[in-house]
Amino acid sequence: MGRMIAPRPATPAAPARTVRKAVVPAAGLGTRFLPATKATPKEMLPVVDKPAIQYVVEEAAAAGLDDVLMVTGRHKRAIEDHFDHAFELEQTLVAKGDTVRLDAVRDPARLASIHHIRQGEPLGLGHAVLCARRHVGDQPFAVLLGDDLIDPRETSLSRMLDVRDRRLGSVVALMEVPPEQIHRYGCAAVEPTGEEDVVRVTGLVEKPARQDAPSSYAVIGRYVLDPAVFGALERTPPGRGGEIQLTDALQELAAGGTVHGVVLKGLRYDTGDKADYLRTVVRLACDRPDLGPEFVAWLKAFVADLDGARPAQRDMAA
Repeated sequence: MGRMIAPRPATPAAPARTVRKAVVPAAGLGTRFLPATKATPKEMLPVVDKPAIQYVVEEAAAAGLDDVLMVTGRHKRAIEDHFDHAFELEQTLVAKGDTVRLDAVRDPARLASIHHIRQGEPLGLGHAVLCARRHVGDQPFAVLLGDDLIDPRETSLSRMLDVRDRRLGSVVALMEVPPEQIHRYGCAAVEPTGEEDVVRVTGLVEKPARQDAPSSYAVIGRYVLDPAVFGALERTPPGRGGEIQLTDALQELAAGGTVHGVVLKGLRYDTGDKADYLRTVVRLACDRPDLGPEFVAWLKAFVADLDGARPAQRDMAA
């Protein structure tokens, strides 16, 4: 019987780095997924058979970040429980000799040293990062947003950590997007560095109109931040939506020439969007050795049926 969850591909031992801590902001209300998120944190919505946030913590652990701080809210107790031990459930599985499910249940608590702090008010991503200040101290740290899942075969976070070690300052993950989508993201003005996938960020704009975007490079949910960001955040007034925007604080640092970007070439999934959430589930299910062959065969037949349906049938299905 195969494992129920697909682990990340085996990777060599992570090199010694200056960055060891990761912060995962997870205090949002998840309003785009109501009513499913009325009582269930959006980060706990399943992607095949694991909650979305587990993929994020696995990515951090695979990059050598063994200290993870979750910034949650009072309605996110399920996240804390998921990354804790479940004694009664574990004992039941031990008694049954069900080692496959036992490993699946224990895995989340074994990924890293996981801590939790609550963001008292929903004042934006910048404020959530500020909440981590005492835990992080004066060390650089990574920030991974729970909405963004990076394909497990990608090593972009490790690349960002390497760039931080060589160039210092802060590093953001960038992705080229079509012009009509740039208003959904923070957007970076960039200049080349001589490295194909590394650029210097000279400016940042939060969710610009298409005609005001300085480039097609969108900032996605991975950051490696210098502790100087805390001072910048304290000086940052509320911006778009009345929230403290991390993008605005990074704009201050970028003006000083201390922000670089790593351009992501692989797959990234936005599980905060309903359609992309569904695409994420389908893609990751197709990649699973225990599910993929049967699921792909069914999917091909399903799509063929859709393509072959008469217009009247399609109208009835709609």
